This record gives sequence, C-alpha cells and structure tokens, in this order.
Amino acid sequence: MDQTALRYFLEVARSGSLSKASERLFVAVSALSRQIAKLEEQMGTPLFERRPRGMVLTEAGRLVANHARRSQLEEERVIDEIRGLSAHGRVMLRIAASQGVAPDFLPQVCRHFLKTWPGAHFQMDVSAPSVATQRVREGTHDVAVCFSMAPEKDVHVHYAQRAPIYAVMRSGHPLASREAVALADLVSWPVAMNNESGTLRQLFDIACSLEGLIFEPVFVANLQTALQSFVLNTDAITLAGYLTARSRLGPGGLTALPITNPELHQRTLQIQTMAGRTLPRAVVAFVDLVKEAIETPELVD
Repeated sequence: MDQTALRYFLEVARSGSLSKASERLFVAVSALSRQIAKLEEQMGTPLFERRPRGMVLTEAGRLVANHARRSQLEEERVIDEIRGLSAHGRVMLRIAASQGVAPDFLPQVCRHFLKTWPGAHFQMDVSAPSVATQRVREGTHDVAVCFSMAPEKDVHVHYAQRAPIYAVMRSGHPLASREAVALADLVSWPVAMNNESGTLRQLFDIACSLEGLIFEPVFVANLQTALQSFVLNTDAITLAGYLTARSRLGPGGLTALPITNPELHQRTLQIQTMAGRTLPRAVVAFVDLVKEAIETPELVD
C-alpha cells in the first residue's frame, strides 16, 4: 500500500472528516479524497462510511487502520535500532494513564526506570481509562496503565490484577480500626468524591443505586491527591484503589479499608499495548518494571 495514501487515510480516521484532516496535513481535500478512493479501489471495499457529520471507519477500514498504525510504529522501532539506541541512549516512552496511578505510582516507576535506562524521557498523559486505552489502540502512546471493567478490542493486555475500591480515611478516623466496611456504614460520614466518570465513580453509582443509598459529597474534585489531602485532615472519607493510596498509608497518614459491596470489586488494573505491535526494548523493560512495582511495593515506594 502506498505510504502517502496510508498517512492521509490515518489522519482522516483520527480526525473523522476530510476537512479537519486537510487542515492538519496542509493538503487539499480533493487530494485526500483521491488517495482514499485509491485505497478503497485497491482493497475492493469501502473503508469509510460517509455520514453528514463526518467519516467513520468500516470494519475493513478498521483493519487497514490497525495495519497502518503498526507499520508506522514498526518503522520507528527499526530506525531507533539502526541508530544504535540502547539502555544508554535516548528513548521516549509515551504513557497513557488513569488518574488513580498518575500522581504517585507511575512517577515513582519512571524514576526507578532511569536507574537502568538513564537516557529515557517520558511523556505521561492522564485521562479516563477509555481514552488511555484508545491512545494505545491508535498508536499515539506506547503503553497504557489504567483500570478496566470489560475486555477491549485491538489491545494486548500484558498484566491484569483485580483492583477493588477501598474506603480511604485518616489513620485516626473512628472507622479506621475496622477490618472492612460497607457503603451503608459511610452514609453518616462526610464524603470526598471524584467528579469524573471513571471506573470508580461508575461502580460507586451502581452500588449506591442497588442499595438505595444517597451520598451528598462535602468535597468534590477531579484530582485524587486533593481528595486524599482533604480526608487526611478531616473526618471525611474518600474512595480509591489500593495502589492509588498506597504511598500515603500508615500511622499519621491514611488507612484504606476494603468495602464489602461486590459491585466495587468489578474492575481490573491493566497494562496495555497495541495488539500485534513489536515493542521496542525500552517499552518491554518499562512494562516489566510496572508489573514488578505493582506486586512489590518496596521496589518504588
């Protein structure tokens, strides 16, 4: 397949329209249209559904897009190998992350990674889990570390661990001595809550609906560090995955109690890359380190 046609095709797929792709590539709409028509003729089938509000990939188009993305990334990998990049050379790691692993855990992993890959540079983008997965699916990021509640297409899951949601409070909180709590136990206490529609909030809302519970958060934020800072100095309780709060647990800090409601156990923490991609050595090493850091807290804490 012609590489220019593939590049134009991918940009139309990313932007969803010929006009937006034209602006990004500085190429006339007519030229883009001709190249896509050429690809469709070569494939013998439409690659896009033409809709009033833009263009959407057909199933055949999705297959071509996946091939094109993998080809681009493979070309980058080969060029890097030819240039002699190694553990001592410059490498760029593009990381897509859920908010729960971004403030502490992944920066600690990156810091530790520099001990063996001193030439590494990192770009970390924090988003909703679905967006993080989409970024590795599209090849804009090398690895996603995010929470998931369902299987995802076109991604390879290197590691998955059950990631239940915990009630997080200051270590001197009246509930902190318990072994576990139910959501109903938290109703009489002030609650600090994330305002984003991530996996945690989705499962929390489902559990509350099933139990007929209503919470009116006293503090709302879209940043886990802000929520944890708030509960550290009040009697409020927030919700988080264990890994999210791990570095702040202990006497004088925070306590994380298991929540017994089964709905809050229905997600996993995953390490994802694009399906079918041959990963550069640095990405393989980083994935291995993330796995180890999840299972061995003392490695990076």
